[in-house]
Amino acid sequence: MARPAQASHASAYASIMVPMDLEPQAERRAGLAASLADRFASRLIGVAAQQIMPPLYFESPTAGTPGLIELEQSRVAEEFAKAEAAFRRAAGNRSPVEWRQAIAFPTEYVVQQTRAADLIVAGRPPRSDPAPSRMGVDCGDLVMDAGRPVLFVPPRVDQLTAKRVVVGWNDTREARRAVRDGLPLLREAKDVFVVSVDSEDIEDAAASDVGAYLACHGVTVSARGWPAPAHAVADELIRIAEGESADLIVCGAYGHSRAREWVLGGVTRDLLDHAPVCCLMAH
Repeated sequence: MARPAQASHASAYASIMVPMDLEPQAERRAGLAASLADRFASRLIGVAAQQIMPPLYFESPTAGTPGLIELEQSRVAEEFAKAEAAFRRAAGNRSPVEWRQAIAFPTEYVVQQTRAADLIVAGRPPRSDPAPSRMGVDCGDLVMDAGRPVLFVPPRVDQLTAKRVVVGWNDTREARRAVRDGLPLLREAKDVFVVSVDSEDIEDAAASDVGAYLACHGVTVSARGWPAPAHAVADELIRIAEGESADLIVCGAYGHSRAREWVLGGVTRDLLDHAPVCCLMAH
């Protein structure tokens, strides 16, 4: 569908937030967030949190030596300083930049702080990670509770052109929210492919409606249904993205309950588990 001459303008991301930790990919992720902030002239906010681990046994204070609590506080302060330094290196000399930190549960604190942002740039943990780090944020809780779109960045990915984008469409509230929240990036894309996977009709009416909606917003888009895949829907979306040389997938998150996806699997869980490209999700 061609871009109309008079296109409506979607709001840009005026404020972008990136949760930080001490993992190697955190600084690369912050650099990607900084490049998006440059693209949209956004405020960039770095945020980190962790809990102080209490001692496992009673300690009698000894004069002149730090106690276990003091040592733990010192460790936390040092780790916050390292995370902030990595964030500021990635942010460079751009402005405005903010840093926020707290002694708190990381996911709860980051979700609370998302009130200050239009877009969250978070890490998709490596598939081999058994558990999040002390500053790690739970991806599922973040996208479920933030009330903001979340751009999940795979490990070792440090840039996003978003010139070619795949929209994974199913006719749900979450998908509609993701398309609307993704408009700033979609409007700047060269090609957007709206794909209704597992559609009985290759000329899927819902996908066509979404394509027409995006065209009204100045998006260059093609839309079609897609035959039911022989394997998982997430794998099909990844295959389509790779075939179209797209580096971004936009889709809704957790159209079913998280418990159902945990037990039976689902598109959101699979994409968070192994998507090699960035995924913008909304719930």
